[in-house]
Amino acid sequence: MDPPTELPTRFVALDVARSSIMIAAVDARQQVVLKPRRVGVDQIEPWSRAHLTRTDAVVLEATANAWHLYDQLRPLVGSVTVCHPLLVKLIAAARVKTDRRDALNLAKLLAAGLIPAVWVPPPDVRELRALVSHRQRLVRQRSQVRNRLHGVLHRHNLFPPAGKPFGAGQRTWWARLDLVPSEQLRVRQDLALLDSLEPLIREVDDELARLSTLEPWAGQVAFLVQLPGLGLHTAMVVLAAIGDITRFPAASKLVGYAGLGASISASGQMQRTGGITKQGRRELRAALVEAAWVAVQTHPYWKQTFGRLERRIGRNKAIVAIARKLLVVIWHVLSARVADRQADPAKVALKMMTWAWKLGAEQRAGLTPGQFVRRELTRLRLGDMLTVVQQSGRNLRIPPATPAEPDRHDHIA
Repeated sequence: MDPPTELPTRFVALDVARSSIMIAAVDARQQVVLKPRRVGVDQIEPWSRAHLTRTDAVVLEATANAWHLYDQLRPLVGSVTVCHPLLVKLIAAARVKTDRRDALNLAKLLAAGLIPAVWVPPPDVRELRALVSHRQRLVRQRSQVRNRLHGVLHRHNLFPPAGKPFGAGQRTWWARLDLVPSEQLRVRQDLALLDSLEPLIREVDDELARLSTLEPWAGQVAFLVQLPGLGLHTAMVVLAAIGDITRFPAASKLVGYAGLGASISASGQMQRTGGITKQGRRELRAALVEAAWVAVQTHPYWKQTFGRLERRIGRNKAIVAIARKLLVVIWHVLSARVADRQADPAKVALKMMTWAWKLGAEQRAGLTPGQFVRRELTRLRLGDMLTVVQQSGRNLRIPPATPAEPDRHDHIA
C-alpha cells in the first residue's frame, strides 16, 4: 500500500470485472459519498481524471489487470491499495453478493483500515515474472507432448534405439513404426510440436540470461548461483518471486511467503502442527524443492543434513525441510550480500563459467568468460587465490584477483 500524500477524504473502491468496473466511495465515517456506478474498462482512465482527486484513497482487488489499473490511478490519487482477494472474502463474507454491495463493502473496509494489502511489484519484477510464467507454460506443453509419445511406446511395447527417444537421429525410426494411419498422424504432429517448442524455450532462456546481466538482477544473481542446486534459470525464478528482499524483515517471513512454513492449529490447551501451508508463490516453492534435490545429491553438507532428516521424518518431509533451509540461506545471502559459508570456490567458479558461456561478449560487457567469472567471484569476496578450475579434464583459467580487491572472505554466520 502506498502512503497517502494527504489525509484521505474519500475511500474509493473498484470492483473489477472483465469488461467493466463497479465504483463506490465512502467518507471517513463510512457514509456513502459516491453511489455505486458501473464504468467500462475502456473508460476508466478518462473517468478517473475527471472524478478522482489527490485526497482520494483507492482500493482494488489483485486481478489480471490490477497492475495496469494501478499504474493509471497512482498519479491521480493520494494512495492505491491492491488487496488480497482471498483475505477480503474472509473478512467481508456475505450471503447476498452483488457488484454494488462488493464495491461498497470494499470501500468501507478501506476506510476502517481492514484491507490486507499485497506488494505491488515494480515493472522490472512484473516483466521477469511474466517471462518466467511464459517459460513454464512452454515447458509444460513440451512435457505433455513427450508424455503422449511415451504413451504410444507403452501401448505398443516399443523400445526406441539408445539415445534420446525424441532426438533428430530417431526420427527415421519413428516414421517406420507400424501404426494405424491416425496414430501415425498424431505421432508426426507431436514430433513437429516438439521441434517447434524447443527453439522457443531456448529463446526464452537466452532472454533470461540477458536479463541476468541487467539491474536490478545483475547485482543479485551471483549470490544465488553460488548455492548448490541453483543454476541461472532457477536463480531468475527465485528473484522473480521474491522481488525486493528488503520487504522481508526476517527469513521466517520469506519462508511463509513461499508456503514452506508449517501449518498450526491452536485452540485452548491444544496445539498441533501439520504439513506446510502451501499458501504462497507456487513457482518459488517448486523451484526450491527441485534445487533441494540437486543440493542433497551434489553437496556434502546438504547430503549429510538430508540423511539425518530422512532417518527421522522420512524422505518426502526431509526434502521439504531442505528446501526451507535453503530458502533461509537465500534470505541471508541476499540480505547481507555475502558468500555462503558452505561455498566451495572451485565449484562456484564452474557455475559462474557456465553462466558466462550463456552470454555474448556484449552481455559480459566485453569481458572474456574468465574475466567475467573473476568479477562475480570478487562480488562474492570468494576465491581470490583461485586461478584454474577443472571441467571434464580441461583446465579453465581465471585471472588472478587484483591487489585492489583483497581477500575479505565475508561469509554468512
